[in-house]
This record gives sequence, structure tokens and C-alpha cells, in this order.
Amino acid sequence: MRSLWNERDAAQFEGPLAQQVYTSRLLGQDKALVLHGGGNTSVKIRERNVFGDEEDILYVKGSGWDLETIEPAGFAPVRLERALRLATLDRLSDAQMVQELRAAMTNPGAPTPSVETILHASLPFQFVDHTHADALLAITNTPHGVERVHDAYGESVVVIPYVMPGFDLAKLVAQEFPRQAGPNTVGMILLKHGFFSWGETAREAYERMIDLVSRAEDYLAQHRAWDLPTASPNAHTPATREHIAALRKQVSDVAGFPMILAQHTDEHSMAFVQRDDLATISQQGPATPDHVIRTKRLAQLGRDVSAFADSYERYFQEHASNSLQMLDRAPRVILDPQLGVATLGRTAQDAAIAFDVYQHSIDIFSRASALGGYAALPASDIFAVEYWDLEQAKLRRGGAPPPFAGEVALVTGAASGIGKAAVESLLKRGSAVVGLDINPAVAQLACRADFLGVVCDVSEPTQIEHALNQAVNTFGGLDMLVLNAGIFGPTRRIDALELAEWRKIMSINLDANLVLLHAAHPLLTCAPRGGRVVVIGSKNVPAPGPGAAAYSASKAALNQLARVAALEWGADRIRVNVIHPNAVFDTGIWTADVLASRAQSYGLSVDEYKRNNVLRVEVTSRDVAELAAEMCGSLFAKTTGAQVPLDGGNDRVI
Repeated sequence: MRSLWNERDAAQFEGPLAQQVYTSRLLGQDKALVLHGGGNTSVKIRERNVFGDEEDILYVKGSGWDLETIEPAGFAPVRLERALRLATLDRLSDAQMVQELRAAMTNPGAPTPSVETILHASLPFQFVDHTHADALLAITNTPHGVERVHDAYGESVVVIPYVMPGFDLAKLVAQEFPRQAGPNTVGMILLKHGFFSWGETAREAYERMIDLVSRAEDYLAQHRAWDLPTASPNAHTPATREHIAALRKQVSDVAGFPMILAQHTDEHSMAFVQRDDLATISQQGPATPDHVIRTKRLAQLGRDVSAFADSYERYFQEHASNSLQMLDRAPRVILDPQLGVATLGRTAQDAAIAFDVYQHSIDIFSRASALGGYAALPASDIFAVEYWDLEQAKLRRGGAPPPFAGEVALVTGAASGIGKAAVESLLKRGSAVVGLDINPAVAQLACRADFLGVVCDVSEPTQIEHALNQAVNTFGGLDMLVLNAGIFGPTRRIDALELAEWRKIMSINLDANLVLLHAAHPLLTCAPRGGRVVVIGSKNVPAPGPGAAAYSASKAALNQLARVAALEWGADRIRVNVIHPNAVFDTGIWTADVLASRAQSYGLSVDEYKRNNVLRVEVTSRDVAELAAEMCGSLFAKTTGAQVPLDGGNDRVI
């Protein structure tokens, strides 16, 4: 591990707090040190209060902030004297500790101080850094971890046995650190937890941390425990998308809510699931207790979700008190020779975080095993953190989940117009979204974990197959399908319409949708809340216009296809509804030429044509997208086979 300190960058951060912001970000950039909100840092600063008196203030990372992106506002200012006095108490509950720390803050608007604030206060150094370094966990999570730590570090570190973070750990450190520390002490190790380093400057604390971690890496390398196993070539037979979708439904049913399932078959993941000792090494517990809120205590082996749920319930009953409510029994990690490492979450971001955590866990498991055998904490210690209210609060901060949380939608024609607006409407409601479009811009439509843009010509069945495979591998299944892609074509009277032009419009507007409906049906039947299809039709179905024979006929045929699908798929809990928009001019089919031609055919100006409806309003892509999203929601839960006009009122339709 190498230092990322850069003098030019560091010079932009003036003052002790800003310097700690800089080094905190350096630590946060390295996922082998901290993951997703893990780790914490602090700096002690002498300041004048409003009365002009000087007092020592501990600026400590606030709860909910991530070291990689932390700002000065992410540090909670706590009166140091008050924090130190708390360490002298005999007993302090979690709720009391949080209350007392908040009462000791100089800024009530700052975030809640870290649960390890009292520990930071107890260390007599200006700058203090704390990480959960993978290399250290690989050493301490072995049967002889204490001896190995002393072997690797000698008298340069204080060693503290595992105690759950919070008041008890802070009190133990306050007692043990003065007793163990000597002139050569540069760090502290919390067994099966992490490192602490310190210094008179932010740079010294940071570079000591890098040195401590590097020494752990060197120790592993010296004992032939650094290199990781590789995957056997050609040993992977992919699971079908139908099997993946069925597995996602089973997990969602056990959880009680829809979940995203992300499949990972990279070499690192496949090498792990191919281990001969997988059933042993993966069933010990997490590398450090705080991982449990992301991955649960154990991964599920294979695809027997019921067996995992029963095992989790036994685990809960064995360790729970009467006052606790059991969390859902669904796995967050599944290890399978075909799926590789599959991770699950209420959102795509949650599933991604679970994978990030488990990737690092794999390294720790593997290196600890090579060093003498992986040994996690007892289940009781893991349970205490899993059901610790301060940890659960991290997951509750998001509030109630949005209506489509854990669900997956696919939108065709997603790069512009109604399709692009539909992507935005579905993302806003919490769905993961797969957008298909022939336009390559769809791949960069949204840079976020819950969007997948796939370049796809929907008139090519092989490309549809590929797109569905990508969708299921990324998110685990399909709940909602918005059939939006279509072309209008040049205005032609029937006597001037070429057969090739007719066939092209039919191919995209009708045939492609049949192929997609056929391929998507098995996935929609596995949707935890039932499948939903929304077809973007046209006013031209009930009221065709001159010069649009191919477009009108294709949309009418698609409308009939949707009606038959509604009849056939109701027993599969799939509802199919149609929206008939008219004159949505911010879409790809309405070029300036098409718009002028259609307006002329009605004897209207372009502006008159745009508002040529009963209400004299313009209908936008967002209007259509919002209705499409609502049709996938609870408001239309008992509606199928409907055809809803969205046209401002058309006298020919009415």
C-alpha cells in the first residue's frame, strides 16, 4: 500500500480541520481500508467560544458521512472535556451516549458524532485515523490472531481484544492504552475490527496508517497468504435468465418485498465459489461485525432460499431477547457455481454495496485461510451488531422506501422523448430501469447504479435476447415493461405507399413488440408484485389520420395484441394497459418536416396543430411518462385491458 499524499493537493486545505478532511478522503479512496461509511477520523482543535474562553474541541466524523467525500460540515464538534468525562462513568447506554455526545456539541446542527467519539477523545493525540483494513482483518481473523499481531508488530502497537463499538470499547481503551503504550507505540489494533493511527499532523497520522497496513500486507506475503486463488477455465455454465428471475422471486417472497439481484461472474467471484472448502470458509461469519448489516451473518450456499430462511430464524431465536423484532429472513449474498456471487438489496445501490463488502470479505477469508484458517467472531457478537439500534439507524435514515423499490422496469425507445421521460419517472419512484434504444446515447443516459442503458435494435430478435440477458444479470428479473419504441414514417397516401416502407414500420411498431412480449413473459410471471405492461399506443388507433396508413395500422394491430395479452396473461398476474397519446411533439418521430406536413394536412398552422384538442393544451412526453408510471403502480392494481387517451380531448375520439 502506498501513500497518496500530494503536497500540491494538500496545500489547498488550510488549517487542521481542512487537513483532516484531505487525509480522510485519501483513506476513503482505498476500499481496502474502509467501505461505505466505515472508518472514522478526528482532530482536536483549541478554539474560543462565544464568551471568549478557550476550549478544546474534538472534531470527529459525523454519522452518515463517507470518508471518501467528507466535507468540513461532516465533522461533529464535541467539547473534549465533556467527552473525556464520559469515559470515567461506570455505565452508559447507547441511547444515553448519543444524547450526551449531542449535548456536548458546539453546533446542534452538525451530524451526530461517531459511535467511537469517546474512544477518539481518549487517545492523547491531535490527529487520529481509524480504518478497517482488509490486510489486518486477514491476520486477526485466524485461530492465533493475537500471536500473529505481536509477531508482525511487536511493541509498536497497542492490542485491544474485541469489544462491541461504543461506550464499553471506549472505556476499555481509556484503561488499556496508558497501560500498554510505550515510546515506540505508533498505532492501536482492535482485534477483528481495525487499526488506529495518530500523529501531530494529519500527514503523520495518515502515513502511519499506510505504514501499518503495508506491514500487514508484507506479513501476509511473507507467510504465502497474499496471492489469491484463480478460477478454473471453462468451469462456468451460466444460469438461464428464467432461473435467475425465479430465484429473485423466491428471495423477494421470503423478504416480504421485491429485491434486486445482481449476478457477478468475474474471475475473482468465480474463483471463490469454486473453492473446495467453500462450505466451511463462507459459513463462519463476516470479517468484521459491521459488515452484517450489508451481507447478513452468512451467505446462502446454492439456491435453497427456504433452507436459508429457516436457518436465519433459528439464529434469531437462539440469540434474541423478547423485545426484538426479527428482520427479514432473506439472504443478501448467494454463492452458486452458475451464478457466481449474487448480491441482493432493496435497491440496486444496496445490492452493489453488498457486493463491494463481500468482494473484500472474499480476500480476507482467502488470506486468513492461507495463513492458518479463517475464524470469525461468535454468532452472538455478530447478532449484537446486526440488531444494534445504532447500526440499524444507518439503514433507516432513508425513510420509507419509494413505491417501486426493489422492482425492475424495461423501457424501449429510451434515449429520447416519451421513453427518456419514462426512465426518469420510473427512477423517481425507486425502480431500477433498463433502457433500450438504437441510439448509442442510451448507454450514458444516467450514470447511476439503478440504470442500465443497452444499445439495441428492437427489430432484431437476437439483440432483444441479449438485452434481456443483460437486464436479468444486472438486476435479477423484470417487473414492468414499457413498450414505447416506434417510428412514424413519411406521410404517404395509400396509393403512394411502398411495401418496403410498410414492412419497416410494421417490423418496428408491431413485430418487435411481439418478440419482446414473448421473451419477457416468463420474467414477468416471476415479478414479486405481478408483472405490468404499458403499451404506448396512439390516437390514430381510434381516430386514424390521412397519410398515416402504415403507422395507424401498426398501432391498431399493437393495440389488439395488447388486448389479447391482457386476456391471456391475467391468470399469470400480469396486467396490460394502453395509453393513446396524441400530438406529443417533443418526441423523436416529430421532426420539423413531419410536424409541418401533418399540420398542413389539417389546414392548420404548426402552433394551432400542437394545441388542436378540446382543452387547447399541449401534451408532453413527461405527461405520458407519468401516466405510464402510474399505470404500473397501486392506483391501477386492479385494471387490465384499459385504453386511456392522453390527448387533451380529441373530438373524433370522444
